[in-house]
Amino acid sequence: MKFRSAPTAALVGAVMLVFIALFWFAPTDPDREGNNPLIDEPAPTLVGTTSSGQPIALSDFRGRWVVVNFFATWCAPCIAEHPELVAWETSRRTTGDGQIVSVAYDDSPAAIAEFFERNGGDWPVVADGADRYVLEFGVVKLPESFLVSPDGIVVHKFIGGIKATEIDDTIDAQIAADAETAGATSEQAP
Repeated sequence: MKFRSAPTAALVGAVMLVFIALFWFAPTDPDREGNNPLIDEPAPTLVGTTSSGQPIALSDFRGRWVVVNFFATWCAPCIAEHPELVAWETSRRTTGDGQIVSVAYDDSPAAIAEFFERNGGDWPVVADGADRYVLEFGVVKLPESFLVSPDGIVVHKFIGGIKATEIDDTIDAQIAADAETAGATSEQAP
């Protein structure tokens, strides 16, 4: 039997072109477009036990900006972003208006303790129930973080590693937008 390589190659090439076209024209990631269903909604309930055995509830931090960070100690981008989280948490510790709550995915309390001892940081890390919270927050890949306003509303989703300045810029933009909305509302009042 004789193989016909030219027609086979043409067929494979055509199939590849179809896949490339589908990929190229596929809708962009809705999270990157600001269409995440959590945005402008109350944050999902996050109640659990920290890796050190302490009870925690996201609602304990009302009145502060909260970064809910999904990470793993074995995740290279998570390790790369960690110094930025430490810097942000340290800067907010003096003002008391910011908090980080991490959710460790597929990690043991011992690995989490070792990670924080080696890399710094002093904030609660939820170790139990990570699978549930990954689903409730709609986490696709690590790291991902959510910015929760002082009144408990999710205002932004960060995909991938983040910078401390990016968090601050997002907070500043949200404060400005809230002030603009409040100003427009007060102008419309009778």
